Amino acid sequence: MTRGHVDSDGARVSVLECGHSGRPLLLVHSINAAASAAEVEPLRVHFQKTRHVITVDLPGFGESDRSDRRYTPRLMTDALLDVARWIVARDGIPLDALALSLSCEFLARAAAEAPALFRSVAFVSPTGFNGRRSLRGAPGTTRAMPWLYALLTGPGWGAQLFGLLTRPGVIRYFLERTWGSRNIDPQLLRADIMMSRYPGAHHAPLYFLSAALFSADIHTVYESIAVPVWASHGRRGDFTDYRQLRPMAARRSWRVTGFDTGALPYFEDLEAFAAEYEAFMSHCAGAAAGAGS
Repeated sequence: MTRGHVDSDGARVSVLECGHSGRPLLLVHSINAAASAAEVEPLRVHFQKTRHVITVDLPGFGESDRSDRRYTPRLMTDALLDVARWIVARDGIPLDALALSLSCEFLARAAAEAPALFRSVAFVSPTGFNGRRSLRGAPGTTRAMPWLYALLTGPGWGAQLFGLLTRPGVIRYFLERTWGSRNIDPQLLRADIMMSRYPGAHHAPLYFLSAALFSADIHTVYESIAVPVWASHGRRGDFTDYRQLRPMAARRSWRVTGFDTGALPYFEDLEAFAAEYEAFMSHCAGAAAGAGS
């Protein structure tokens, strides 16, 4: 296991490598007040037995740079692109990549902009598919509410608000909503509490709370992905509205799977989740072999 970093737009992006040789697998955490690569730990442990696994902490989170700067979808997408280019330049083959929740939007944009870097992408509980509204704004636009960000960052308020949102009991409450159950993962709870205590930990989450990290053109982005896509989600908890995902399931390059779990299915049923994901990646390998014959 080796920890290193990739420079991206002046930020040090932390990466952790482990596992065997072979096609690389990039795992990307979600975005929340205490996010980090700890959210993909069960997948890292499982796949490192057979794959070269790389986990990344996005700018503002985990072990990466948490400086006071403007956090945007462009910053996050560029971080993923820079990490992917670094991996592909060294390993010589396109990678498979999986992201959680809002980070699915960043991975989708990266795959749409640089499809040669990716063999496949997987989205776990992806954002942008709830409700009836179609998000087809101008390219690169966001759902940011500058007035809300100004309110959240009023004199001394930002750090104080973040402190309230990351009290252990509050973190537990939001994890229970994510799980749709009180039976949350205790190791993730401990990791979230620890990560929320890092210096500068409040900067990126305040942009998240003001919707500045959500893309207003994300449906257009999702539809422009050329590589195979697997989308999965749980049927329990706060994140179960995927009505906008149904049309995507009809697309030839997309596969959609629901699990009788919360929003992080692999924490509750790793065996079933891994089997579905491995079947998807095997299909990608077979399709690539057929196209090359």
